[in-house]
Amino acid sequence: MLLLGLGGVAGVAVAHAAGPELSLSLGAGEGGRLSGSLQVVILLTILSLAPTLLIALTAFVRIVIVLSFLRQAIGTPTMPPTQVLIPIALFLTVFVMLPVFRDVQAKAVQPYLDEEVTEMEALQRAYEPLRAFMLRQTREKDLALFLGAAGGERPAAPAAMPAQVLIPAYMISELKTAFQMGFLLFIPFLVLDMVVASVLVSMGMMMLPPVLVSLPFKLMLFVLVDGWNVLVGSLLKSFR
Repeated sequence: MLLLGLGGVAGVAVAHAAGPELSLSLGAGEGGRLSGSLQVVILLTILSLAPTLLIALTAFVRIVIVLSFLRQAIGTPTMPPTQVLIPIALFLTVFVMLPVFRDVQAKAVQPYLDEEVTEMEALQRAYEPLRAFMLRQTREKDLALFLGAAGGERPAAPAAMPAQVLIPAYMISELKTAFQMGFLLFIPFLVLDMVVASVLVSMGMMMLPPVLVSLPFKLMLFVLVDGWNVLVGSLLKSFR
């Protein structure tokens, strides 16, 4: 739905003249809409940019970084495997972004399919719910950083915040939040590692790696506190 809302911006028609010459024309169809062939071209281009859009405009960054921190904190850097971790992050991202996607569907995609708005209007409408979501997660300090770097003044209204300022500021804010949550994840497992290491040293078993001994205890602790439920619940509640 999001990709359809972002797709369809320009039109290309290729015609062969007599001989080896090739002519290229740009134009719109009836009612100012693009030709169907070029809409397909633009849609394929948007699909190729889908991973970048997913990372830059959604909750995926925070979720996947926190899940990666969890693997490191427990001491199992390959478990859960990446093939499992990424789908979990994707489905959680869809869950968090579902209200935004519904707004995009109602305000941009459906009017465009009903031929009520043009491609550019649909693109602008699709960006509005995403901008509102990103503004709620972005820190004022990060916005000021990129506004200053761009040499612009602070807009009078949040809706006037330019995308070239908001998107990088949003990503920096997401990284900071993810690292803060990762730090809190490490604390209980680090304490457990220190306790196990102290016990092994007091018993004279200095040749036995403390990480190897503490791993079963960390797994047991994570299971006893229902760690996946607590972690996913905290992630979902962290989005405003």
